[in-house]
Amino acid sequence: MGKKSNRYNRLNPDKKAKVSHVEKCLDKAQGPVIAASDYVHDFVEQIRPWIKADYTTLGTDGFGRSDTREELRSFFEVDRNHIAYTTVTALVKSGDLPKTALAKAQNFMKLIPADSSGGGLVMSQIEIIKVPDIGDFDSVEIIEVLVAEGDSINVDDVIITLKAKKRLWMPSPASGVIKKVLVKLGDSVSQGTDMLELEISESTDKEPKAVDETAKVEKTEQAKVENRQKQKQKMPKEVTRKPPPVLCRQIIGGKNASPAIRKFARELGADINLIPGTGRKGRITKNDVKSFIKQAMQSGGTVQSGASNFDVLPPVNEDFSKYGDIESVSLSRIQKISGKYLHRNWVRIPHVTQFDEADITELEQFRQDSKDEAKAQGFGLSPLAFIVKAVAVALKKFPKFNSSLDAAEENLIMKKYYHIGIAVDTPNGLVVPVIRDVLGKTVMEIAREMSELSVKARDGKLAPSDMKGGCFSVSSLGGIGGTAFTPIINSPEVAILGVSRSQIKPVFNDKGEVKPRLMLPLSLSYDHRVIDGADAARFIVYLSTVLSDLKKMLL
Repeated sequence: MGKKSNRYNRLNPDKKAKVSHVEKCLDKAQGPVIAASDYVHDFVEQIRPWIKADYTTLGTDGFGRSDTREELRSFFEVDRNHIAYTTVTALVKSGDLPKTALAKAQNFMKLIPADSSGGGLVMSQIEIIKVPDIGDFDSVEIIEVLVAEGDSINVDDVIITLKAKKRLWMPSPASGVIKKVLVKLGDSVSQGTDMLELEISESTDKEPKAVDETAKVEKTEQAKVENRQKQKQKMPKEVTRKPPPVLCRQIIGGKNASPAIRKFARELGADINLIPGTGRKGRITKNDVKSFIKQAMQSGGTVQSGASNFDVLPPVNEDFSKYGDIESVSLSRIQKISGKYLHRNWVRIPHVTQFDEADITELEQFRQDSKDEAKAQGFGLSPLAFIVKAVAVALKKFPKFNSSLDAAEENLIMKKYYHIGIAVDTPNGLVVPVIRDVLGKTVMEIAREMSELSVKARDGKLAPSDMKGGCFSVSSLGGIGGTAFTPIINSPEVAILGVSRSQIKPVFNDKGEVKPRLMLPLSLSYDHRVIDGADAARFIVYLSTVLSDLKKMLL
């Protein structure tokens, strides 16, 4: 507005001069004017020509160095404490406040001189130090508390020792003075438990004073000796004689990143220890993780974390033409997309497959009797429709199979709906459309929907929404053949059912008689992190029972 008014007055000297909005607001301002911005410093400097009073500006250099807006404001001294202190300084300079007001302001806002020369300020703040990521351990007992109130500690000084399968040392992520210890010997702690209140003092002097190098070296060496002596006093004898089996920083990595950023990196499959930090003191920010992922994807590299970065041999790169005639055929788009997910699911999920057979003699007789009715309505009635319905009934009885692990792989998401995916073989590859709310539908309704989805799949007309939201998948090779196979789990689901070709087999009945029965081979692959072998056996036995007794589908 100021520049616009100046331009108007310059181009229209014969007209009445315009007064800018900023001049109107500050023309009669009494005392100094303070302007602060957490944006670039030049932003608040723009209005200086229109301010007649003593004008002081606070701002940044335009480059963020922290995870949060609050930390950025503190780093560049544009937070409320520094704004208030700058105001007091200006009022002392103008004579409106006595010089003693500076000391009072420093004490009130916990701002103290960084050195005796008065150069720079130190901002003191209380931070709650929490137990960091300790892997799979939970409710671990404290066997040593190595600090007390009033102690001064440095980064990586050990605070407490935990007794899990191995001894874990909890280091401090910051330096400062301990105001209060929040845990005691014998307490059980987990990730995120408050350990202590730490008063952190951080210098904001952006231009450090020149220091005599000899004195600096002597002071550094003396500090190292004092720190070693202090550690020896704190550590029990058995700890000082040998290094600990496990150090918490070895578990969570030596990188400076908040738990939220670590979780974000885990969700994207990135190794936090490989990500360079651009934040303050090398702190890793969310943008650092995103940039790392983007760079890795563009270069074709890997971003997987250490927990899942298996030592897999590279693909074979061989000239097969030297052995004879060859032809190179490009994979279909579906194969290229699904191949990556199949490989991920096979490598990351511990698969176990349980096999069984279901007696479907009566089911097949009922299906044959009902085929004409379905045909009259324009669709076929295959055994798969009955199997899908039976799976939904089994999922209701065994809810753990109707779940998914959360992104952190620490909690189970239990689903209250029953959406079943069916694998469909198309000319372009395998797709898995989803039938929704199976438990509330009849077998006829399921068969009709299966027919419609299969036609859409083979015509390439499935929408992305048609293939999302599944709780459990069924892959049937019964129309082709085979006796058993190991289907790959469709993550984030935790199980999948494979169906092979049914056969007439001699089976002993309850009376000891051998009767010909139509037996259907079933193969249940499950995620062993979520499902135990006993639960898998119970599930497939119950599923076989439901398929053998049609009444159970209706109950």
